[in-house]
Amino acid sequence: MSRSILENVAVVLYESQDSINIGGVVRSMKNMGVADLRLIRPCTYDPNRIEQVAHDTRDIVEKIRHFDTIDAAIEDCVYVVGYSGRRQAARWARHTPRSAAVDLLEHAQVGKVAIMMGREDHGLPNDALDRCHAICTIPTTEHFSLNVAQACLLGLYEMHLLAGDATKRLPPPRHAAGAPQQAQVERTFEDMGAALNAIAYFKTRNEELIMRAFRSMLFRANPDSRELLMVRTASIEVLRTIEREVRHAVRDALVAQGVDADAATAAGRRAGAAAIATRGEAALDAGAHLGDDTVAAYAPT
Repeated sequence: MSRSILENVAVVLYESQDSINIGGVVRSMKNMGVADLRLIRPCTYDPNRIEQVAHDTRDIVEKIRHFDTIDAAIEDCVYVVGYSGRRQAARWARHTPRSAAVDLLEHAQVGKVAIMMGREDHGLPNDALDRCHAICTIPTTEHFSLNVAQACLLGLYEMHLLAGDATKRLPPPRHAAGAPQQAQVERTFEDMGAALNAIAYFKTRNEELIMRAFRSMLFRANPDSRELLMVRTASIEVLRTIEREVRHAVRDALVAQGVDADAATAAGRRAGAAAIATRGEAALDAGAHLGDDTVAAYAPT
C-alpha cells in the first residue's frame, strides 16, 4: 500500500482531563487514518481502559508520546492549527475544519503538521494559541458544547476526505447486476400496465398520466437490471394470481352445479383469461417463459 499523506499529521492534546476523551480521540484517529497522538501533561490514564473505549487501537495507543511542554510536542511540525471555541476577533488566521484541512495537507507535503486541542474546561491557553499558525473554529449553534473527541473527529474527517483516504471497501451486492437495457425497461412498463389494468386501476384514472408518473418514479430510483426484473415479475405475479383465482372459482362453482369436470376446467380457463383481458395474456406468457425458478432467484434476500 502506498504511503498516505496522513502519516504526516499529528494530534496534540493539551492537558487532557478525562481519559474517556483520550479514548474518543484515539477512536477518531483510527477511523480516519491518523496514528500520531501526542499528549502534553495529560491526566493519569490506563492504556487498557483507552482500548476499551477505542477497540482495536493498540497500534496507536502503544505509540502515544508524552511531553512536558508545548514547544517539545510540536518542535518537528511545520504547521499547527489550534482548535478553539473562542469567537472573538483575533490576530490568528481563521479556519473551519474544511478550510483548515486544505492548509494542513498542503503543508503536510513538506513536513509534519498538527492539530492541537485544549483542556475540556477552558480549551487552549494563550501561550498555546501563540504557537499556532492558524485557529480553527467549528461552526455550531450558540450551544457549542462539542467535546474534544467530537471536534477531533470533524477535523480528521475533512483531512481524510481531502487526502483521498476514504478507502474502506464495501462488498458488492450479493446479486450485483448491470444497468438494464431499454428493451427490459419497456417490457417492465408493459407488464406493469397490464397488471394495473387487470385490477381496474385505470377505471377512474388517466392511464397515460399514471404510467408516465410510474416511469418518472422508477427512473429516479435508477434500478439495476435485477431490481427492475423484480418489479416486472411482481407485475406478472399479479396477473397470474388473478387468472388462477378466477379460474379456480369458476371451475369449482360449475363442478358444484354438476357440470362435467373437464368442461368446468375449460370454462374456468376462459374466465381467467377474460379477467385479465388481452393485455395481460402477453405478460402471462412472458412470466411462463421466465419460469418460477427465475422469479424465485430474483426475490429479495
